[in-house]
Amino acid sequence: MTTPTADAHDPAAVGDNRLVVAISSRALFDLGDSHALFERDGLDAYRAFQIDHENEILQPGVAFPLVQKLLGLNKLAGDVPPVEVILLSRNSGDTGLRIFNAIQHHGLEISRAAFTSGAPTSDYIAPFKADLFLSANAEDVGRALAAGVAAATILPSTAPPRASEQLRIAFDGDAVLFGDEGERVSREEGLEAFHRSETEHAAEPLSVGPFRGFLTALHRLQAAFPAENSPIRTALVTARSAPAHKRVILTLRRWGVRIDEALFLGGRDKGPFLDAFGADIFFDDSPANVESARKHVATGHVPHGVSNH
Repeated sequence: MTTPTADAHDPAAVGDNRLVVAISSRALFDLGDSHALFERDGLDAYRAFQIDHENEILQPGVAFPLVQKLLGLNKLAGDVPPVEVILLSRNSGDTGLRIFNAIQHHGLEISRAAFTSGAPTSDYIAPFKADLFLSANAEDVGRALAAGVAAATILPSTAPPRASEQLRIAFDGDAVLFGDEGERVSREEGLEAFHRSETEHAAEPLSVGPFRGFLTALHRLQAAFPAENSPIRTALVTARSAPAHKRVILTLRRWGVRIDEALFLGGRDKGPFLDAFGADIFFDDSPANVESARKHVATGHVPHGVSNH
């Protein structure tokens, strides 16, 4: 009897070094009209509409360009694909057929999916070993964060697609990459107390935030490409400024994680800076910041930390 060998083209066979992103159908495709129909007329009307229109191709959604660039990295990496995208959808198998038709039409290499017929999708994130979960459903995102997975609610955006082929991802610092202790001090005791605390504790690493694991996985993926010609570029875009910058830099150094650009804005509006960076997506915990950012770039709200309580 011959023992089966692992297929190098099967993402499940390449070990845990690949970057796995789970995404909902509403984040990937423009399902605004049919979702409005569901909320207005109910599930039966939604199901009939999707089946009647299953051969009409869905248009790209907010996170589509991001997914396209992520999957494009597989073409640069030889025989072992370093990225896998999983579809997690509250659709049923019936209504999900239209989504898979669109995936095939747009040439996206997505083969694994879970359709839950209205039930939360977050239970399937762990079995798929996802490093990141993106969804238009805030409830699913909250459940994923509570389970320790980097997750963000994809917000509607009018930002134009980026012409660059390079994948560009931007992160807020506090309550996203790091814990929210600094934000708590700032809110409860004021900005002066925050700067004093950060200066006094500059040599102590910041605590880990919900996106630390995803940043590590992204850094590992970056390391597979030459630094001088990398298809991935990252940025930290934070309201911090000197002297609170030092602790951030030392923390990232301690983690051994590469961030290509660090913008310490001292409270300036982040949107124009994200536009200048050319972010394919930006992750922030602050509702006010994401409202500003989504006018310029695709934005994911991370409902974590004191700003969301």
